[in-house]
Amino acid sequence: MNTSVKFRHISIILHTLIWGAVLLLPYLVSTSEQDFKIGPIPGLFFTVAGVIHMAIFYLNAYYLIPKLLNRRLWWLYLPASVVLIVVSFQLKYLILAQWFPDVLRDMTAYKFVFGPSVAIYFISIIYRKVVDKIRYDREQQKIRAAQLSSELKFLRSQISPHFLFNVLTNLVSLARKKSDQMEPSLLMLSELMRYMLYDTKGQKVALSKEISYLNNYIALQKLRFGNEVEILYHIDAGTNDEEHMIEPMLLVPFVENAFKHGVVHLENPKISISLSVKEDILIFEVLNQVDDQPEASKDESSGIGLANVRSRLEMLYKNRHNLKIKTDHQQFHIHLTLMLK
Repeated sequence: MNTSVKFRHISIILHTLIWGAVLLLPYLVSTSEQDFKIGPIPGLFFTVAGVIHMAIFYLNAYYLIPKLLNRRLWWLYLPASVVLIVVSFQLKYLILAQWFPDVLRDMTAYKFVFGPSVAIYFISIIYRKVVDKIRYDREQQKIRAAQLSSELKFLRSQISPHFLFNVLTNLVSLARKKSDQMEPSLLMLSELMRYMLYDTKGQKVALSKEISYLNNYIALQKLRFGNEVEILYHIDAGTNDEEHMIEPMLLVPFVENAFKHGVVHLENPKISISLSVKEDILIFEVLNQVDDQPEASKDESSGIGLANVRSRLEMLYKNRHNLKIKTDHQQFHIHLTLMLK
């Protein structure tokens, strides 16, 4: 049962209970010896008047306001409202004159007879405004959810071509070197592709799969650079399990960024990567050197990965993450803490 249907069912039940209590009120609080009166009003008339009040409430809330007032047809709504109230007065007067003439002789009873029509009319206006506001808020939530879903799909769609561009660049480098590591590199690439194409269709994946993906990516980079780049990679024991779930391909953009900008134009480049989980909080750090002239290593795709992951973190882990990115003494440092549960 979806939310709108559930809300409608609850609304019907509440209306039935409230109006049932109103119509039966004289028989619940008074006695037959008192003619089930509530004040000067006989119980039977109170119930019949309650039916008239129901007509005022629902005609105004579900017809006059939606059809006229909400469409800015004031010139029709105002006279229609007056007619509604006047007709209710006439009906009540005719019922009293026919069956309860004694009530008409009591002038103090008039406010209890005719006043509720006006009160119910204004209550129906308030009710309609509240219902419209609730409905509007729910529709806005659906729109925002749809927009976020579309944006997330778009961000995820950016990952594959951006990632493949970087990996294929690695393989081209190996091919130029005529490296005997080309075959294992292609096997690792196939594992990465399988992860991207099949394992990331759901909203989240097991952290163990994300770590495996990260392992393969770093292994490819080690094959590409060999001893030219010092790579320190540490995973805290106990994080490679199925217990924790994470947004797929969330961590690798940071590592991609490190290899893209922390290797070229540098002597003895060094990249440090660490990942640990403590009390359901993931801590991920990437540290790399940066060039004195950062513009030298930039191209049109620079910044895509980090901008992408920032957006996904904000959408999927709002108020549940802390991302710090800083450059200090030619060191580019990324520190991410993420609440996994």
